Amino acid sequence: YMKNNSILKNPVFACAAAVFCTLLWGTAFPFIKLGYSAFAISDGDIGTKILFAGIRFLLAGIMVYIFLCISQKRLAVLPKSDFSRVLALGFVQTSMQYIFTYIGIGLTSGTNTSIITSCASFITVLCAPLFFKNDRLSVLKILGCLLGFSGVIAINGFGGLSLDTLFGDILIFMSTLCAAGGNIISKKLAKGRNPVELTAFQLVFGGLLLTIVGLILGGGLDFGNANGILILLWLSVVSAVAFTIWTALLKYHPASKITIFNLLVPIFGTVLSGFMLCENIFRIETLISLILISLGIAAVNINLKAKNKNGKF
Repeated sequence: YMKNNSILKNPVFACAAAVFCTLLWGTAFPFIKLGYSAFAISDGDIGTKILFAGIRFLLAGIMVYIFLCISQKRLAVLPKSDFSRVLALGFVQTSMQYIFTYIGIGLTSGTNTSIITSCASFITVLCAPLFFKNDRLSVLKILGCLLGFSGVIAINGFGGLSLDTLFGDILIFMSTLCAAGGNIISKKLAKGRNPVELTAFQLVFGGLLLTIVGLILGGGLDFGNANGILILLWLSVVSAVAFTIWTALLKYHPASKITIFNLLVPIFGTVLSGFMLCENIFRIETLISLILISLGIAAVNINLKAKNKNGKF
């Protein structure tokens, strides 16, 4: 974690860093599919999927913790006063979000999952004013949410949601609430705290709980698979880097201005899946989606220069 954090406060760098995070998270889409294939995880094996996620986040937390100790030149210890707060963040943002996701995703379609998950950005934008006085709601923010949501629907071929998979949709929506809640909790906890330390401990707590749940549900992985191990390590690096940068950005900028970039994740996921999994990405829906989501992000951040006196968006 940089002692000189002025670069984190720079709005141009913040935009670039937020896009970088969503690009990293976008790589998770194809790599998770490749990981399932490498470990021969069946669609209905919820326990192993949750175990896979748990080990991924646990390793990510350990990576961030090692970096934290090296940068501080001492063993990092979480203050007792922060223990319950960080545990709550790990429980909401990592454990519950992915438990709901991995169970729900097997009961609904990929289209529904993508559309409902995108709501996390909108929920954060709409709820942030209730928790942060400097994060006011505006017409442009509402317009940005509508444009972004239209973009997410567009990438799925304007298919919309169906009632055929209602229970799965509800579970995915619960994961979306956890994601939005995690953003708000992270924003609150980051004030006056080292975001690297916060990320390390919440990932370790959340990943450990997911691992335990996965084992209880009968999950198991063959760690003799070299390809599977490499994929798992890459996913851990993705989580370690992206969550650390994201938490730091939330510390210095309004939650609504940062979380709206999450709408890029399905775009990057779709494009990267196309290249890596030989899926068809050259569709008009992808282009329309990218345009709408870009306009949505611009609308939410349209006042960037007007309110840049304090170094924020």
